[in-house]
Amino acid sequence: MTTAAPLSNVSLEERAYRIRRNAVRMGEVQGQGYVGQALGISDVLAVSYFHALSYRADDPAWEGRDRFLLSIGHYAIALYAVLIEAGILPEDELETYGSDESRLPMSGMAAYTPGMEITGGSLGHGLGIAVGMGLGLKRKASSAFVYNLMSDGELGEGSTWEAAMSAAHHGLDNLVCLVDFNDQQADGPSTKTLSAEPVTDKFAAFGWHAERVDGNDIHAVREAFDRARRPADGKPRALVFDTRMGKGVPFLETREVTHFIRVEPHEWQLALQALDEGHAR
Repeated sequence: MTTAAPLSNVSLEERAYRIRRNAVRMGEVQGQGYVGQALGISDVLAVSYFHALSYRADDPAWEGRDRFLLSIGHYAIALYAVLIEAGILPEDELETYGSDESRLPMSGMAAYTPGMEITGGSLGHGLGIAVGMGLGLKRKASSAFVYNLMSDGELGEGSTWEAAMSAAHHGLDNLVCLVDFNDQQADGPSTKTLSAEPVTDKFAAFGWHAERVDGNDIHAVREAFDRARRPADGKPRALVFDTRMGKGVPFLETREVTHFIRVEPHEWQLALQALDEGHAR
């Protein structure tokens, strides 16, 4: 659970580094995975779980918790990485990633994994579920927030904008939408497949507070989360984070296609070495 004594930016960077290592180690278990996304979103996850969210590691279903929804089910490796770092999942389960009977399937399933609120996957569903949760919490007079992490590819789904309209209509200022804008999806760059620009203007037109932030700058991410939790004014919040796929591993950052990563067996250790060297600097 987040505490009254907030972590420094340096401490949050340490958490992000450890989340990245967890993700790469899981990628090594299966020899493949959505590791590029996990590396890119790790700074946002570090700030989410170690600065913004209220939760209890020993009681993931605690009623007073903030809800963190993973709309993009294939980002499960990223969420597992932070759930391990937060102590919600034990580190030794990392070695079971994607295996039969594991609680860490390659695509996230809420029925299997403590700390995973929804089963995401079909893009565009998460924000609608988040609206329902936010509305329910409002009616319970709960102070909990709902955070929905979605991809830039989901901005091309009509259901996303139906949910955005509903959130504003119902005055869900307890809802924060986190958009991972890494400009890559299975069919290529999202801005070329179906551009959603200007993203923040679109959210604002739907009645949201919206801002765009460097998602790999811990200080900027932290300040954006703080602004998103300021006193209620009846508007939901959208934080659009520009992130770099493969962040922290140079030979992955420069790959043309990193939506789903397969590398040579020895390269997983090279990736861990790159993370360690970058962290040491």
